[in-house]
Amino acid sequence: MYSTLPVPEGGYRFIPAVYQYSGGVAAEPGFRIERVRFAEPVPVEAGFAAIAALLEAAGRPKAAFCACELRSPEPFTEQGFRDFNGIYGRVLEEWGLFRDGRNPVARSNVCPEVSPPAVPSFHAFAYTVPDPSAPPSFVVAGSGESEEGHANYRDHVVALDDLSPDGIAAKVRWVLGEMERRMAALGADWQATTGVQIYTVHDFHAVVANELAARGAARHGLTWQFCRPPIVKIEYEMDCRGVALERVLPR
Repeated sequence: MYSTLPVPEGGYRFIPAVYQYSGGVAAEPGFRIERVRFAEPVPVEAGFAAIAALLEAAGRPKAAFCACELRSPEPFTEQGFRDFNGIYGRVLEEWGLFRDGRNPVARSNVCPEVSPPAVPSFHAFAYTVPDPSAPPSFVVAGSGESEEGHANYRDHVVALDDLSPDGIAAKVRWVLGEMERRMAALGADWQATTGVQIYTVHDFHAVVANELAARGAARHGLTWQFCRPPIVKIEYEMDCRGVALERVLPR
């Protein structure tokens, strides 16, 4: 069972995970999480600047930035992923967001198979806003079919290189379990979700009824993003959220 740590000045708590992101975040009582999507992907450096400007305009500290969704040109090698995470993580460190060496910001980072961005870019982000009457809200970070926190991902991939129906089913089941473990730590479940996203370029329809829908993940429908997970050899990823207010920034 995962545990959570608070970010008092941000108004949320998070699941400690790995250097590059937390396992998920939930608003503390008296706060709500809002999600903002860019109309088009914004390169990471410019995206951070845009997020900082929006937070300032909203009268919120940088500590209110609690989750993001990235889009990258193609899956990284393990070393390439570490290199990118170092660049991304340094900005969060400069913003003073790390808590005792732990990154509180949840994240998904996937690679569109069609019309990918030229460079790693922001697709969406989330931040907290004071709201005494807000219902619970949360964002679960993206997870592929490999347990995190090890020296590499490849050695822990479920059904490595198996793209058969049985292999895809095994991957889907593992990721569903991880979503449920993270939601449980945040005090949520599938009934609390407002959005569930799937990232894969493979056919997973055989398990929609008996796995995704049967467990409650499809109660409000599923958003299939035709994207690959961010690391070579990982084939299926999900994230989910329970957020009442979402908007799109104009181009």
